[in-house]
Amino acid sequence: MRQYKYPPVYEWKSLCERPLQNQENLSEQVKSVFDKVKINGDKALKFYTEKFDKVSLEDLKVSESEIIEAEQSVSDELKSAIKIASENIRKFHNSQQEEKKIIETTKGAFCWRESRVIESIGIYIPGGTAPLFSTVLMLGIPANIAGCKNIALCSPPDKNGKINPTILFTANLIGIKNIFKVGGSQAIAGLTFGTETIPKVDKIFGPGNQYVTSAKQLALNYNLAIDIPAGPSEVLVIADESSVPDFVAADLLSQAEHGTDSQVILLSNSEKIINEINIEIKKQLKDLPRKEIAEIALQNSKSILLNSIDEAIQFSNIYAPEHLILAVENAENFTDKIKNAGSVFLGNYSPESAGDYASGTNHTLPTNGFAKNYSGVSLDSFVKKITFQNITKKGIQNIGKTIELMAEAEELMAHKNAVSVRLKYLENES
Repeated sequence: MRQYKYPPVYEWKSLCERPLQNQENLSEQVKSVFDKVKINGDKALKFYTEKFDKVSLEDLKVSESEIIEAEQSVSDELKSAIKIASENIRKFHNSQQEEKKIIETTKGAFCWRESRVIESIGIYIPGGTAPLFSTVLMLGIPANIAGCKNIALCSPPDKNGKINPTILFTANLIGIKNIFKVGGSQAIAGLTFGTETIPKVDKIFGPGNQYVTSAKQLALNYNLAIDIPAGPSEVLVIADESSVPDFVAADLLSQAEHGTDSQVILLSNSEKIINEINIEIKKQLKDLPRKEIAEIALQNSKSILLNSIDEAIQFSNIYAPEHLILAVENAENFTDKIKNAGSVFLGNYSPESAGDYASGTNHTLPTNGFAKNYSGVSLDSFVKKITFQNITKKGIQNIGKTIELMAEAEELMAHKNAVSVRLKYLENES
């Protein structure tokens, strides 16, 4: 990790920049995939699966027998862990349901808002070096609670033409039946246009590499919605002398191992703590199976010594991290000062991994500074909000003159007349 001591405020913005990704020809490549899938459907999906995943498939949809086979290969211990996580995630997202509230804004004018489910959604689950079966829970469970009728799940096959068995077990556990052996930008294209096998959806969820991310952005051009702009994973840890260096080092490495393009940031008001954490990072790094990946990510990462915890939070608000860990004394006292973050973890015993798996909050979060203007996935991500109003005779009489004056001022006389004819009718009626 690169180390910085007391950088002046005018340098903070540059220190908050993420590693640049190689975008050369990316958009053109993804657009080419979209064009071919739009025209050739399943034929194009099979072509790209053979090209990118090195496997030739007859059937793109996962069969019932494959799901049964997968369930048998997952250990009982892991099944139990997934079920516990599932219950916690369901409990937290159930709490996000809203009751209808009818508000009388003016005497006789009643306004309210109701949720309507997005009926057809697509879920993308990466399946390479890190098969993210936990993301099946994070997306599938709130989709179920919201009442999504059609859920299509895409995940890339391995060289044997199989999807990771734990992904299949988890999907089946929460009732997802339409599972397809398609990955990469071609999967997003399939969900965007629909093919002979994959249904067209209205909104696409899920993380992925730069090709998947670019494909989701392109899908917006075809009247689809996406969950959030998501890039490489990241964590920012603020630590003071009450923090435990072993814990902080483990938290930083937990994100560094995600991918070579991940970034981790350590902020502290104690040079001693920074040094101890960096020593511990080197110790723990030796034992990681994904050591090489984490090492490259650490080259793009930083530890920064600042004057105070308040200053560290100011820096964090500019960085707007996906994950923010406050490993500081009385962490709860600082929550009001946090303006930009995807998800926040308070104290020494709240590891980011808890949110990734089993505490109940959603781990699908905005990255790359998008926490300044996006929320993480929640129950609201799977519904639309429709406003209603019911205005009585008395209500239109009370608010009518206001509407007429405003419409006339905007020179929209038909708008004014839509009120005027009603007021005249009521005047004649009386």
